[in-house]
Amino acid sequence: MHQLKIMRLPRQGRLAPLPRYQTEGAAAMDLCAFLEEPLTLAPGQRALVPTGLAIELPPLCAGLVLARSGLASRAGVALSNGVGLIDPDYRGELLVALENRGQEPFTVRDGDRVAQLLLTPFVRPQLCEDELSETARGTGGIGSTGVR
Repeated sequence: MHQLKIMRLPRQGRLAPLPRYQTEGAAAMDLCAFLEEPLTLAPGQRALVPTGLAIELPPLCAGLVLARSGLASRAGVALSNGVGLIDPDYRGELLVALENRGQEPFTVRDGDRVAQLLLTPFVRPQLCEDELSETARGTGGIGSTGVR
């Protein structure tokens, strides 16, 4: 079993909540905002939301910070960078880059679930400049295999 080392960063005598899987079958754990006061995002506004957490990922694993689909579908709040990438050598606080793409102001409160963290293995291949093998598709690009 893999371990995720985690450190809660104290702020004003408080500790951030640990990430949690919401169901037995969940692939990603929820990250919560760790705020001293509510943060309101106007439509179109972006902000970095602190989590109060720092992690040490297992070797050859990356952390993917993903949007919560409920926030995006109900309020139009999503990650401003699409997907956040945490490299295994990063040891700073996890920050969530949120953007309000909705029509109304959105307030993030302390403890709100603002993103999901998914751990995934990765490969660091040795680069080998060479000719590429032939395939049936070849250089056919986007849409080259049809719409359906």
